[in-house]
Amino acid sequence: MLREPAVAGMFYEKDAPALKKNISKYITEKKEKYKSRAIVVPHAGYIYSGAVAGEVYSSVIIPDILIILGPNHTGAGKPISIMTEGVWRTPLGDVKINEPLANEIIKKCSVASKDVHAHLREHSIEVQLPFLQYIKKSFSFIPIVLGEYNVNHLQNLLESTAAVSQDKELLLIASTDLTHYEDAASAKEKDTLVLKAIEKLDEEEMLKHVEDNDISMCGWMPTFVTIRAAKLLGATKGIIIKYMNSGDVSGDYNQVVGYGGAALI
Repeated sequence: MLREPAVAGMFYEKDAPALKKNISKYITEKKEKYKSRAIVVPHAGYIYSGAVAGEVYSSVIIPDILIILGPNHTGAGKPISIMTEGVWRTPLGDVKINEPLANEIIKKCSVASKDVHAHLREHSIEVQLPFLQYIKKSFSFIPIVLGEYNVNHLQNLLESTAAVSQDKELLLIASTDLTHYEDAASAKEKDTLVLKAIEKLDEEEMLKHVEDNDISMCGWMPTFVTIRAAKLLGATKGIIIKYMNSGDVSGDYNQVVGYGGAALI
């Protein structure tokens, strides 16, 4: 199956040369890069969150296999949806799903479903691919879209994901934006709570902050799964790489969206 891009021309340029030129503004050469078990990156339009995403991708080694977890914004498809076969297309070319590994996760995780529908219009995974393609010529990936609020089901998924990842060089990617549509000061206060919990690799504390402070973090589920799975794979700390909000681009600090990037090493 070919999954066509859903947000090319909206979240990022649909013309390949223009897209490469835009991404190049956000990628920096680093003498040393983190060998990370996982990263946390935002997924808004590149004009707003590209600087954070680019700094994260510039700071870590990108292996040949990626597992990208994103939230379900559309409501379509299954609660834990894994697309297990096919190719995703972007203006920079096609990326193949790692079918054997995707099916391994499905086999081990009783609550995950083989599903295409959750992925067709969802942007949170798609917007990561051009950055990755810009940096790395060839890789395979597994797209997992989460609309599941049951923490026990998320635990099942993360244990299954960690189990199939133990002997492989791969990177977990949690796609999330942070606080939505609050003033910049309020957003920073709330987002700092989340980022400090990520820094400590404390997914339970992060979730408690989200619930207790009504933090509109759309990708708490991917982040929860990724933190705990990364710890099972040996990660011991989180490093916050960059934080900003949409007001830093638009100039409107009355209603912003927060964007944070981290490496879990």
